[in-house]
This record gives sequence, structure tokens and C-alpha cells, in this order.
Amino acid sequence: MTQYIPLSDLLPSPAKTADVEFFDPPMCCPTGLCGPTLDQTLLDVSEMIVSLQRDNLRVERYQMTSHPNAFLANTEVMKLVIEKQMAALPITVVRGKVIKVGAYPELTEIKAKLNGAKA
Repeated sequence: MTQYIPLSDLLPSPAKTADVEFFDPPMCCPTGLCGPTLDQTLLDVSEMIVSLQRDNLRVERYQMTSHPNAFLANTEVMKLVIEKQMAALPITVVRGKVIKVGAYPELTEIKAKLNGAKA
């Protein structure tokens, strides 16, 4: 009799879950700010991350090519990627709950969710 081990049992569990996670679409570099012209949206996201980190929040940013296990470890994110493919990205997760799909949220949206606002 063969025993099967679920894939999720093989993935490492993070020591501390991030307060805010960004699951990004494919980009040329981790921030997307490396080309000859800057995308204002990506610049705004980078500034938002710095602001959140100043508030002592743990923020993580993942791309499928460099952090595939982060995508695989989050079943809700994977479900969205399977259903909507790349159109689902970016996906923003706040304290384990998806709050935005297909676009980056504003800082006020993230702060509202961090402070317990309902969907």
C-alpha cells in the first residue's frame, strides 16, 4: 500500500506570517523599478511598502519565478491564479486574507484591513 504525502506537508512553514503580502505579476526585477522608465504604480507600491515597514509591519513581496513556494503555500492565491491566470495578479493578502485581486490596493485600503475593516 502506497502512502501519499500532501504537497502542502512538504512546504516549509514560515516562522512568522507577514502582515501584508504582495503576489506580483512577472517583472524584470523584484521591485519592477529597474527599467529605463519608471512605472508610477510600482513606484507607489514601493513607497507603500516602506511606509508599512516604518509602522513595524512585516511586508513580503513574491514573484512566481523567484518565490514559487509562496504561491503554492497559499491555497487561496493558487485558486485565483488557476481560475484567472495572470489576470489575477497582483494579489494582495493582509493577515492571511486576500483583499485585492488584479490591481494593487491603496495604502488606506491596507491600513483599513489591518485595523479590522470588513470586506
